[in-house]
Amino acid sequence: MESQNKERAEELLELVNKGRYFTKLKPEPKEANSFTIPLKVSSYNELNLMVTDLLKASIILLNPDANGLSSFTKDNNVNVMTLLEIALQLLPEDEMELLDELCKVSLQGNL
Repeated sequence: MESQNKERAEELLELVNKGRYFTKLKPEPKEANSFTIPLKVSSYNELNLMVTDLLKASIILLNPDANGLSSFTKDNNVNVMTLLEIALQLLPEDEMELLDELCKVSLQGNL
């Protein structure tokens, strides 16, 4: 049993080292256990609009009455497309490929 576990562990390490995984989170050099996530924007204006839409959505979702209040912002419309673009950029695609491979290895081990 122990040799079988060792083989599976070696197979897992080989799988991780073979591919280029864990690319979404970038280690923060001066802080342990801290990472950054790259977020692509075309300008400061686009970044400002993204943050504004996130804040507006949060306010509206936390306070259903906020839709009718003008004190939050003159335009309470949230650009859902911007929020979806942010979500797409944050999805860890390479890491998901690794999870698929790990799932296959796990299923093979259970047969």
